[in-house]
Amino acid sequence: MQNAISSLLSLSDQEKRTKGIAHTPKEICQQPTTWATTAEILSANRTSILEFLERVGITASDRQIRPNIILAGAGTSDYIGQTVSRLFRREWNCEVETVPSTELLTNMGDFILSGKKYLMISFSRSGDSSEGVATLEQAAKLYPNQISHLLITCNASGKMAKFAGVFPVVLDDQVNDRGLAMTSSFTNMVVAGQYLAHTWRPVPYQAILQEMIAMGSKLIPEAAEIASQLAQKGYSRMCFIGSGALRAVAEESSLKVLELNAGKIATIAQSPLGLRHGPLSFVNEETLLVAYLSSDEQRICYELDLLEEIARKNLAGDIAVVAPHTTKRIANITQNIVSLEAAAIASDIYRAPVDIILGQMLGLFTSLANGMLPDSPSAGAIGRVVSHVKIYPALARL
Repeated sequence: MQNAISSLLSLSDQEKRTKGIAHTPKEICQQPTTWATTAEILSANRTSILEFLERVGITASDRQIRPNIILAGAGTSDYIGQTVSRLFRREWNCEVETVPSTELLTNMGDFILSGKKYLMISFSRSGDSSEGVATLEQAAKLYPNQISHLLITCNASGKMAKFAGVFPVVLDDQVNDRGLAMTSSFTNMVVAGQYLAHTWRPVPYQAILQEMIAMGSKLIPEAAEIASQLAQKGYSRMCFIGSGALRAVAEESSLKVLELNAGKIATIAQSPLGLRHGPLSFVNEETLLVAYLSSDEQRICYELDLLEEIARKNLAGDIAVVAPHTTKRIANITQNIVSLEAAAIASDIYRAPVDIILGQMLGLFTSLANGMLPDSPSAGAIGRVVSHVKIYPALARL
């Protein structure tokens, strides 16, 4: 029996092109199987990665002389850094900051301390975005002896991968998404970042990744069914919430729905506690509220308190959740539950590649419900690669 997503995948090539789904559904569904390939690529390059990290000082016994880490990227690639920053901080025991490359380009001096060394880890699907390339150029010009560079990308031919002095980690071309919205490129670069954080002890992470693959494979048809049903209700707004590393999943979900609907659905992302401080006014009967519930016992108490209040007051049109497990308390709030049945993944810090699948499915099915072409929904406002930004000299002052 076909489910909502397999029905799309079973269409003829001509039907897929007509509906604008030649790429996006396949790229969402291929994710769990491609994560293993990404881990294999990182494993095959592990020796050279370790040599590079030792050379730039990450392994220095004196924490004072280790470089600070800057995780850089634009849009979805910025959210990659946000999902893995806590993991890098924990595993590498050093200062880690996530800064959008769009912010670094115009304000780099605000983040670079005199006399301090830095390792900038950039994430970029294409490696050709104007700001990404210009950020590397500016860093090389202004801070040639302070900043080292590692790049995670899906495009071996991109300008950033070929930039002098950059250590590139290039993922399989299969995850260099051809659709407008980054889906499998997002999760695979997150997996690459997670593996990179575990470079010195990859075995524990490999066990975690195997469970992620199993959960993702199980979640895809379930998330598609829920997303397909909710998309038919015609919500004009969506609000996504998550705590800690899952806050970035909420941000990325918000962007996916916004992009794939060309702005026809208004979206917002917040932390559960942050939503109460003003942004809750966004939520009304036209709003679908999506919560990525924490595996942490303290965090989920705050999250469920909020959802129960919203349900009791009938503030939202509907509520959907991704939960580590289904509980009676969750079931009393909503029937739209994607249950991970998580075992080894006790920490939210690893869950982004799995949880985001619901957000991606919501973007896909609402796009179709709104008569859009998911592979290319925008009428010229945005493109697959942001490569037309005029770059000004770093020292220019208007």
